[in-house]
Amino acid sequence: MVVLIVIALGLQTVRPHAQTPPSAQETSDRAVHATLQEAQRFFYNGDYDEAAAVTHVLCSERPDDLDACELRTASLHFQIKKALGETGQRGNKITAWDACAACPALMAAFVAETASGQAFARARLKLRPHDEKTLFFLGKMDLNYVWLQLGTLGRKTGWDEYWEARRSLDEVLRMNPAHVRGRVARAWVDYIVGSSVPRGVRWVLGGGNKTRGLLAVREVVESGGGEFFDQIEATFALWDMQIREHEVPGAIATAKVLARDFPENRELRTFLTTFDSTTLVITPLDRAP
Repeated sequence: MVVLIVIALGLQTVRPHAQTPPSAQETSDRAVHATLQEAQRFFYNGDYDEAAAVTHVLCSERPDDLDACELRTASLHFQIKKALGETGQRGNKITAWDACAACPALMAAFVAETASGQAFARARLKLRPHDEKTLFFLGKMDLNYVWLQLGTLGRKTGWDEYWEARRSLDEVLRMNPAHVRGRVARAWVDYIVGSSVPRGVRWVLGGGNKTRGLLAVREVVESGGGEFFDQIEATFALWDMQIREHEVPGAIATAKVLARDFPENRELRTFLTTFDSTTLVITPLDRAP
């Protein structure tokens, strides 16, 4: 629909000019945004193969699209988790990796995509050290790498990325304490260090507090602020932490909220089929952030 704008100047009425058609760049930006939303929907429905495929196209066409490239690294991470299967999640990670035919190629793609995104972000930050968006995505891609290495593969590496992530996210939140995704990512650092690292050595990693991490994510979800997928990311984080903390009624309520928007997510369906509000004990699903 064309919107007519009438500007009154005294008693004069000026006829509006024809609306300027969008530029090729604006049209491209809109198409990319829609495609990114499609990739996000695939990701949160648990279809990591499709999410990785769509974001691969986006990153190939626009390497500076940090939103898409970060989502691609997350999608590749979850493809690896899926390929490793239950053995990788609960059993011997080395054995699971050796038996995983698809993992080497997925890992090569993950490492290459991560390195490319990090290099672009670091180069941009040399020119604009306080670019909030770039700082966030550098920190988030660093954390994707850390969680894959430490959590999914059980490898004690990624410490440089860990510290860079902490510094980047802390700077984002210093500039913008209300940054939704920054708050969630930083909460994961607090939660994982506070719950998975022995108390005596937490100080080596800058400290952590799982209660503080859970509280931060819960506050983000309850505030209802941010873009749709930012809020969805926070809600999935809350669900994951509730499972890890055996907060069964809360986890069920959160899963029902998520399932309304993502009915194709098998993990949500399985969880809701298996557990109800009378369940007393639940085994964590081992979802790495």
